[in-house]
Amino acid sequence: MRISQLLQRLGLGFCVVSGLAVAGHAQNADMSIMTGSPTGTYIQIGRDLNGLMQQCGQNLEVIESAGSLENFLGVRQRPNTQFGIVQNDVLEYMQTFAGDDPGVARAIAGVRIAFPLYEEEVHILARRDIEDFRGLDGKRVAIGVENSGTYLTASLMISLAGIEPAETLAISPGDALPQLQSGDIDAFFYVAGAPAAIYAENDIDGEQFHLLPIQDDTLQAVYTPATLAGGTYGFQPDPVELVAVKAVLMTYEYDPRGNRYHQASCRGVSDLSSLILSNIDTLRSEGHAKWQSVDLTDIPPGWDISTCVNRGLDPEYQPSCTPVTPEVQPDSEANAAYRRNICAAIGC
Repeated sequence: MRISQLLQRLGLGFCVVSGLAVAGHAQNADMSIMTGSPTGTYIQIGRDLNGLMQQCGQNLEVIESAGSLENFLGVRQRPNTQFGIVQNDVLEYMQTFAGDDPGVARAIAGVRIAFPLYEEEVHILARRDIEDFRGLDGKRVAIGVENSGTYLTASLMISLAGIEPAETLAISPGDALPQLQSGDIDAFFYVAGAPAAIYAENDIDGEQFHLLPIQDDTLQAVYTPATLAGGTYGFQPDPVELVAVKAVLMTYEYDPRGNRYHQASCRGVSDLSSLILSNIDTLRSEGHAKWQSVDLTDIPPGWDISTCVNRGLDPEYQPSCTPVTPEVQPDSEANAAYRRNICAAIGC
């Protein structure tokens, strides 16, 4: 199925001209980021970025979504949605078909990279008697909801490997886990940066279920080979060889000389870009664990960085937001006396 047909069938369509027209008449640029499910990594990354903006007196609304496909189109057509997190294989798929499919070309027009992020592991939780990826042949497999990156990745991987499940079910990982545990399905896909909350926070019996190794030569050539460390999840004591896709923060090519909406959105994109660069060490130490593996130089081929992002990364750029400083409480008499005595003894 052509990707434009897929997206139209998902009800997302290509109403990009009208969507941007609505946005263009907005009088301000309330900011938001399209992320993912409540148990996924995307939403946690979004909350980390909102924390940066709140330090500057602004708010970045974190929007739950089905995932990458919805996020990509949200950046393209949803008012006040300056950012979305997208899987790189979704980008590659769109780039591949843009030359032959006018619908895809319209969908990607104006969408830009903000920052490359981290590798997301392809988790496939399955019954213990299914030994590897090819063991999914003839099984009942959940592949994610239809407007998610998991859905596209699972569909591509199944096709590339040439396997034929008895049934593929378009249901979310949150709905798939209890169905796996009850025996209604045999396995389910979930593309998420480890550790993913759905596996870490649920009681999964390691005697009955395991994460499938993905060692198919074709898949390892198309995707990034990865190793999930032993003990990442309580039910998974040993390392697992699998594959991964990169998550990317997307934005739109706002015109800093355009209407009010474009100007304000560009300022917001520049501000957040500046904050990410200046606070990357804090994100790595205090944010989600995946920040530790972010390589800001690993730009996906075929895509350009936003002009507004580059403006925010300029060493001369000054964020337009106002840093929020905590109110300093005056010392009590006891604390003031302590400080005087310490300073007299050691110098201050």
